[in-house]
Amino acid sequence: MSLTGRECSRRRALTTTAGLIAATALTGAAPSAHAAAKAPDTAGAAAAAFTNPVIWQDFADIDIIRVDDTYYCSASTMHYSPGAPVLRSYDLVNWEFAGHSVPVLDFGAKYDLNGGRGYVRGIWASSLNYRPSYRTFYWLGQIDFAKTYLYAAPAAQGPWNRHAVIDTAYYDAGLLIDDDDTLYVAHGNTTISVAQLSPDATTEVRNEVVFTTPASIGVLEGSRFYKINGNYYIFVTRPANGQYILRSTTGPFGPYEMRQLLLDLPGPIPGGGVPHQGGLVRTQNGDWYYMAFVDAYPGGRMPALAPITWSPDGWPTVQLFDGAWGTSYPVPNLPPPPRQVTPLTGPVTDTFTSPGLAPRWEWNHNPDNTKWSTGNGLRLQTATVTDDLYAARNTLTHRIQGPASTATVILDHQGMRDGDRAGLALLRDSSAWIGIKRDGTAKRLVVTSDLTMDSNWNTTSTGREVVSTSIHGNRIWLRATADIRPGTGREGHFSYSTDGTNFALLGAAFVLKNDWQFFMGYRFALFHHATRALGGSVHIRRFELATP
Repeated sequence: MSLTGRECSRRRALTTTAGLIAATALTGAAPSAHAAAKAPDTAGAAAAAFTNPVIWQDFADIDIIRVDDTYYCSASTMHYSPGAPVLRSYDLVNWEFAGHSVPVLDFGAKYDLNGGRGYVRGIWASSLNYRPSYRTFYWLGQIDFAKTYLYAAPAAQGPWNRHAVIDTAYYDAGLLIDDDDTLYVAHGNTTISVAQLSPDATTEVRNEVVFTTPASIGVLEGSRFYKINGNYYIFVTRPANGQYILRSTTGPFGPYEMRQLLLDLPGPIPGGGVPHQGGLVRTQNGDWYYMAFVDAYPGGRMPALAPITWSPDGWPTVQLFDGAWGTSYPVPNLPPPPRQVTPLTGPVTDTFTSPGLAPRWEWNHNPDNTKWSTGNGLRLQTATVTDDLYAARNTLTHRIQGPASTATVILDHQGMRDGDRAGLALLRDSSAWIGIKRDGTAKRLVVTSDLTMDSNWNTTSTGREVVSTSIHGNRIWLRATADIRPGTGREGHFSYSTDGTNFALLGAAFVLKNDWQFFMGYRFALFHHATRALGGSVHIRRFELATP
């Protein structure tokens, strides 16, 4: 977006003025003392700015790195599969999907919705890094508080394969690859430890407590581990309103001193939370940036970007506007990208003509791969007999684009069988959907609301039908609109069309739940499950995501 001359002057002044608070970063070579102290160089980009959140979609627990001239970040996905998405950018502002580090959640039957469920388990805060000596990307994360898994790939888009399983669960891990190629992992909750891995990154060599959080602070977690100018930094979160940094001048095992970086800092999303639990990165020009996430339910946790400066004594500072994280900053001064990325945000159209799914799609738990296909639209066969959407396999999800967006699907329902349910949902621990019910030979278009789970993620209600109407033919357009801005207007609406042009609302507004305990935000979800017997199928001919 363009700025007025006065606003541009204010932005330029900001980049040379120390902020009030702090954070830290590295991937790539350590900067010189001069580079570490200087403010981001935005002179070449003073006429342009980016707006926070830099991605108004649900990507939390961010780890961010640079490999040569390309930036990558990872995020948590909990029970969604494939897990641990990897995003790619050339300018820190415009991002695209590269792939997923965890191709399938093969950590037990519950991730298949087989005899259990993995809601709010799976891929928690984890770490992404690149090992130049091996020309290999690593993803590292603990699963179910039991073991740590390490995946490796020659490129960010994969193929990713399991490299090792370590018996220690490195909670909220941050992976550091030191100058001498030694691998270290900072991890823990309140008690922060550092582990050293074997040279082949398959076993633990050493694991020691390096810091115990003072009781006056409470909880620290979400480690990110850096080496900068010979010093070791562990960047940690006080959930969900603060950031602290631990620094050792003597080695990775400490001792560490602590400084508060930010606390109760106003964020860039009205009604949202404090930017926290992200990572820092140094650009090829020597500038530094911090990408954190902002709690902004019901949509989830949204990435926000801010420049960083460093003091001569080796502590970083977030650049602020009027004591707050900026809603806008000058774009980073970086070389022109080698190509335009495939936009992560904005309008999306998918006709499912490729042999697989684009990485923007993630299943609710692992799918039954024998019950779906693409190439001629998305074909969903029933994979589960249940009256509970939360227990149904092969529910396919797409992140909602904020602050509000609309999903429209063309559903061919000719192949549905007696007892089948198919449609488009707003999916979270309190859900609603619009779709087709077939009972006997009759089909009805319905809106079902109040599907709920309890705090243990067990289903407490399979929903209630709030409105229905008769339908004719075998094709229908279903639409869901979601306003995911925090506050009182967080509503979803359902509508339908028989011609793809004229849409009619069906049912009242559905109020989106805005507490944080489910962690993941609402998603659009495509589903088809049986309540009586398997064998039915539907075709989704087109998916469109539109933004106002």
